[in-house]
Amino acid sequence: MTFSPKNSLIVFTTAFAMLVLFSCESNFKEVQKSNFAEFMPSGEADSINIKYTDSGRIKSILISPKMLDYATIEFPFTEFPNGIHVTLYDENGKKTFVNSKYAVSFKNTDLIDLRGAVKITNETGQIFETEQLYFDQKNEWFYTEKSFKFSDPKGVSYGEGVDFSKDFKIINSQGVSGEVEKQ
Repeated sequence: MTFSPKNSLIVFTTAFAMLVLFSCESNFKEVQKSNFAEFMPSGEADSINIKYTDSGRIKSILISPKMLDYATIEFPFTEFPNGIHVTLYDENGKKTFVNSKYAVSFKNTDLIDLRGAVKITNETGQIFETEQLYFDQKNEWFYTEKSFKFSDPKGVSYGEGVDFSKDFKIINSQGVSGEVEKQ
């Protein structure tokens, strides 16, 4: 094979194109790795027991087998992939218990998304059950559009869509059915 200026140009162009192609592929793989790494949790904890206090008084206790904290992403959140058990205390020390199989707490909105066998009970015997429930921490208010069951010593009611205060003193429900004892 003789090297003419035309052959040299073809070889040079081919070599340059291969160099560009392989360097782009390498950069693309690096970009993929960096994007993947950014969505890793910035913190991880097992067997947590967190007490939230205000002015020296316990407001709530959160217990979970696993917590993943995504604090360094654009919309930070904390995930509890194996569920939570929360005890909420009112001003008089009365307790409300919240359990779910999965939970996510969104840091910028103070909203908690509870999913999977969500159950809320209190010391007076009231029980609320649903598959998904949101808790607005700032206003201490629960709500869902999912179907639910509410039981208390007076009876049982079913419905779809409800919002209520953490102590069950105010309940606004939609499409309710059931039997409740008259007073």
